[in-house]
Amino acid sequence: MVNQVTGRVAKNPHELYVSKVLKPQFDYELEHYLQHYISIEKVLLQRYEKMDLLGREDIVPILAALNEMKKTELVTLSGDNLTDIALTIERYVNEKMDKEIVNWHVDRSRNDYQATAQLMYGREKWLGLLDKMFQINKQILNKCSLYSGCMMPGYTHYQSAQVITIPYYLTAVSEHILHTISKMLHVLESINGRCPLGSGAMSGQELPWNCDEMAAFLGFTSYTGHALAGVASRGWVLEMGECLSYLATNLSRFLTDFLMWGSSEQQFITFPDELSGISSSMPQKRNFPLLERARGKTSHLVGFYMDMILGQRNTPYSNLVEVSKESSKSLPLLLNNADDVLDLFLLIVQHIEFNVDKTEAACSTEFFGGFSLANQLTLKNHIPYRTAQVIAGRFITFYIEHDRKPDEVSNEYLTSMCKDEGFINHISDQELLEIFDFRREIDRKITEGSTHDDSVGKMMESYGKREAALQQTFISIKNRVLSKLDELENWEPNEGSL
Repeated sequence: MVNQVTGRVAKNPHELYVSKVLKPQFDYELEHYLQHYISIEKVLLQRYEKMDLLGREDIVPILAALNEMKKTELVTLSGDNLTDIALTIERYVNEKMDKEIVNWHVDRSRNDYQATAQLMYGREKWLGLLDKMFQINKQILNKCSLYSGCMMPGYTHYQSAQVITIPYYLTAVSEHILHTISKMLHVLESINGRCPLGSGAMSGQELPWNCDEMAAFLGFTSYTGHALAGVASRGWVLEMGECLSYLATNLSRFLTDFLMWGSSEQQFITFPDELSGISSSMPQKRNFPLLERARGKTSHLVGFYMDMILGQRNTPYSNLVEVSKESSKSLPLLLNNADDVLDLFLLIVQHIEFNVDKTEAACSTEFFGGFSLANQLTLKNHIPYRTAQVIAGRFITFYIEHDRKPDEVSNEYLTSMCKDEGFINHISDQELLEIFDFRREIDRKITEGSTHDDSVGKMMESYGKREAALQQTFISIKNRVLSKLDELENWEPNEGSL
């Protein structure tokens, strides 16, 4: 009986089932969850000691076995333990004991044990992703300072629309990054307050486990509070997926802009040689496949999220390997791919260079003053605004059709157009030239959050402060988690316990 792990099934799992399902799962958990399982085992030992179920003479050898655990030995033992990592760890420790520890693992279940290890893995990866998000935002704000006041065309509907500054666009990227960080911190705080350890199989446990205390020792703020939710829910997996899908969708839009700006037609941006590509047959080409790769990878984040949603949909609300393992199969893919996306995006924002001569030259050829002209026709000439828009549109169309430039506009023609509509033109020659001078466009935008240099400066300052506040929250959570796990690493039972 000692060598059996169950009295319900007499034979080991089928070879095909082992090779296709159990062994890949075992190998994955061995690689990614083992340290978390060891931490959980130590917390359980603490509680056994407090419940006077294990004494120091029992705990010390178990701790030694846990600390010296070798993956190769676990692999060897797994075949005789249903290729299950929890049962294999138990067998490994038992075989290291001089005598059987009777009370060890009494009143325990794999369900909350594995749910906790999985959550700790997700938390560990989430902390790493947040670290990179802060690095990205810092680089973006640095670029804003580098290109202060530099102008470029802004686009709507794939057409040049209004003059903006490079920092104005980049602060929009920063705003999205910071908002995503805020969402990610919310997810972190949520999962950190929902430790499942103590839920048991699905309805609670029979011994007086202090669930909040166990959660605290693992760096969590609290127990999840409901045993069924503790083992049945993988809502946190979906929360991570939603958050990263949101991030990926917006990063793909920024990367699309970068791809257009790097085209041979626009040439607004460039990258150093080590981040550029070539054509094997067209020697004149200088490509930026880095941008394509980064944008392509963002699609995977959305795909993995949908895979996890569909895996959980229409399943009973209870502990299921279909939910905990099969539907969460894309979780490491999601988190690792997100890591890659952030690494690439960080590389991009670190090394992107704007060709300011090109961006400002592009501004000089467009009739960006059309919006301002319509405003002035209404404010100075008292022309109803929709009529003013019609006059401004016809005025600009005339110059485009005659291949004229914005600095060649004639007030005489504008006066004639106003007269045809029954209005007197009070806009002077100088005022008209200033309306179509792209260099004046930035200063005309005076509302909060606009492209005006003062407004952009305020946003940069605000985003810097916002980042600092978010980072303070993040560091506080991260330090608490790491310090608790560090304490656990060095924990020893009390002298004379039991």
